[in-house]
Amino acid sequence: MSVIAIPPTGDFHPALRRLAAMVELTDADRVALRGAVGRERSVKARGELLQEGKPIRERLLVLSGWAARVRILQDGRRQIINFLLPGDLIGNCSHANPLAPSTVAALTPLTVCSLPDPATSPTLCEAYALSAATETAYLMAQIVRLGRMTASERVEDLLLELMERLEITGLAREGHYAMPITQETIADALGLTSVHVNRMLQRSRQAKRLRWARGAMEIAAPAEMRRDVGRMPVRVSQ
Repeated sequence: MSVIAIPPTGDFHPALRRLAAMVELTDADRVALRGAVGRERSVKARGELLQEGKPIRERLLVLSGWAARVRILQDGRRQIINFLLPGDLIGNCSHANPLAPSTVAALTPLTVCSLPDPATSPTLCEAYALSAATETAYLMAQIVRLGRMTASERVEDLLLELMERLEITGLAREGHYAMPITQETIADALGLTSVHVNRMLQRSRQAKRLRWARGAMEIAAPAEMRRDVGRMPVRVSQ
């Protein structure tokens, strides 16, 4: 099962596609963003990009790999608050002297870059604001998932969300996308045990609704799954 991806060249780098989908970037914006991508840096899996309660020093763009916002309880239990995928922003704050509300940790090897100052461009400022609003919408979806959905609905709704977010960057198509995380990680995001997640995945697999093998996910009929779990499109602007 192959995953169709748009190659990361020029303005068509997957991460830049997400920003370009939010606003019409100017030529100057594109030049500035290409320059930022050219200064990318790597983060090892399990490396921390932000620490809860510590100052946020810069606004980062995820270029490749997956990260997550996490909270660790006193006894070591982990709650993944949301996932950060290529094109997502880290430390995207507009107030003075911001502190990180959660730890941000790499789930896989990452590449990131520091983004241009929004004060240099009204369109970049708008793109960053829309990115923040979109993340808030996904956080609300996560609250509903954890608070009101059944275990099977939680799993399928999250898999649909990941697909939809990756589609924007060209990293998912026709229900296919790379899935570089484990069932245990999914469990930490959904407030379930890994055994329960496995059971729900087996149920969906037996119903021929999805297939997860060798690090790739295939959702057989996304429209049908959306209808069954009651998933609505995320919209933050007219």
